[in-house]
Amino acid sequence: MSMKQRSLFWTVGMMTVVVAAAAMAAEKTKSEQAFDRLASLQGQWEGEEKGSKFNVIYTLTANGSALMEEFRPHSGPVMITMFTVDGDHLIATHYCSARNQPHMVTSAITDVQKPLVFSLTAITGLKSPNDWHNTGLTVIQEDNNHLTQEWTYEAKGKSGKSVFRFTRVRQGAS
Repeated sequence: MSMKQRSLFWTVGMMTVVVAAAAMAAEKTKSEQAFDRLASLQGQWEGEEKGSKFNVIYTLTANGSALMEEFRPHSGPVMITMFTVDGDHLIATHYCSARNQPHMVTSAITDVQKPLVFSLTAITGLKSPNDWHNTGLTVIQEDNNHLTQEWTYEAKGKSGKSVFRFTRVRQGAS
């Protein structure tokens, strides 16, 4: 085989790989595309809410099927939120320092660029409906380096909202 034939063979082979990768990306559902966008958060973030400082670390785990968020206040216990795809929507299960686990789900994903709005569907570990618990989460990815989370909650029959603003400190593994 001549050098020219090898070069042509290699070029055709690479084009086939590129076309196959594009076809695979095109076959992803909107919820999978939304999860991929969420997974782009991998890395370390710093933020604050009402003057309190926080660090957040995002790690893709379980063979790329779950995104783990470690929410680390500068003082206080660490909390974990796991994000996954389920059919046409995304799920967020939050392991809260209040010792309960709200299970929140988006509606069917129709636009992967819109903020992800998770609503409470079930909760475990709640001793009383009056105990403090999260009821929803909105994840707003402004750009690759700025993130806002809006958490809604209820306690003793009253509801509220906490807004956390984060800036990327370090990019994570892809």
